[in-house]
Amino acid sequence: LAEARGSVWNGSAVVVLTGGEGSRDAAALPGRLSWRLRPDWRGLQLSASQACCLQGELRLHLQPGWGGYTATLPPPAGASGTLGQWPAAWLAGLGTPWNTLQLGGQLQLTSGGLRLQSTQGRLQLEGTLALTLQSASSRVSPLPVLGSYLLQVQGTGAAAGNAVPTVQLSTLDGVLLLSGHGQWTGARLRFRGQAEAAEGHAAALSNLLNIIGRRQGALSVISIG
Repeated sequence: LAEARGSVWNGSAVVVLTGGEGSRDAAALPGRLSWRLRPDWRGLQLSASQACCLQGELRLHLQPGWGGYTATLPPPAGASGTLGQWPAAWLAGLGTPWNTLQLGGQLQLTSGGLRLQSTQGRLQLEGTLALTLQSASSRVSPLPVLGSYLLQVQGTGAAAGNAVPTVQLSTLDGVLLLSGHGQWTGARLRFRGQAEAAEGHAAALSNLLNIIGRRQGALSVISIG
């Protein structure tokens, strides 16, 4: 949060995405993020808004506890469950490999409600979260559009039927085919996936596949954790 004004209780700032300490890459969103933080009998109530990117007012309840905290995100208003949308180019601020890929397209985040609990460094997630990348493009590919993709996070609980939170990557449409599956164990994500070109597009996507992951023939293998 850069160029902050006001206080922790009522203020605003420019939202900047960066690769962290020592990184030379940074990308800012237009306009300013405004917030209000208020105590109540359960903990703290955070309200945030940003004209460019957040869908209305985002509300988050924070409840401190012994050795951790609980953060609750209620279901957004509206049937779509949209929390916000951001330009995919913003990811270039994270540095490698995003600054090389120079993605185009639109990111959209939706949820049906979420509860995150941290206790002694271990995370427990209940609810759902979905990140969609629509009409993606990249500087390293001559193709105008690569496709659209969905990253789903499914929390634990009886309704979910999962012992641990899971992450699922899938292709909605396009010539770059992405897929993968992962799990949150404690506070660590373990993810395995792959990328490949649709028939007839191998040459146009070769450079991109080399950057995305480790090449194994026609596949690019993605491994995290």
